[in-house]
Amino acid sequence: MRVLIVAPTGREYKYMRSTLDAFASPKHDYTLICSGIGKAGAAAGVATAVAKAVEPFEAVAVIGFAAGSLDFKQGDVVAPSRAVYHDCDVPEGFIPELTDPYQLAGDDDVTVFTGDSFINGRSATDIMQRFDCKSAIFDMEIMAVAIAVRDYAATIPMVAVKYISDVPQSGHTEQSYDEFADSHADFTPLLNRIEQLL
Repeated sequence: MRVLIVAPTGREYKYMRSTLDAFASPKHDYTLICSGIGKAGAAAGVATAVAKAVEPFEAVAVIGFAAGSLDFKQGDVVAPSRAVYHDCDVPEGFIPELTDPYQLAGDDDVTVFTGDSFINGRSATDIMQRFDCKSAIFDMEIMAVAIAVRDYAATIPMVAVKYISDVPQSGHTEQSYDEFADSHADFTPLLNRIEQLL
């Protein structure tokens, strides 16, 4: 299977590139890109990769780091089963392609909330209360990539596999994220999870 792996940041790209280079007998044919950070960058990066591909991709995987709710700890590997924009302020039912959850191929009963903002303890709690959600992770790209993938080929699977880098509700900050990311360069657990899911 031809799989596009999307790494939002340069650091995530470097870590996954090293992991792929050292990985023995991968199950799939992987193409790795650094998409850029945030919704616009991620969607544009995926669209560019798709347009330049010699053969169509058969699956997409987004990897890297994400914040988690209180039921997670730093270092957990999570593959959420649905994605939602948390910063899309649209009346319910008015633009369902933006507001409805997007089903991912992950096997964890977890929602990933995507928005163009860093999450702190208060905003994480507010988002979870607003969406009546008990378990969540937070990132800046996954839902945007999901929409780009849907527009490219609605039938191909998309997975997101993330390290929990910080838990804002427990007092972690952007410094906690940075320290964790600096010390977790081995993305083998993420790649192993992709191989299990696809």
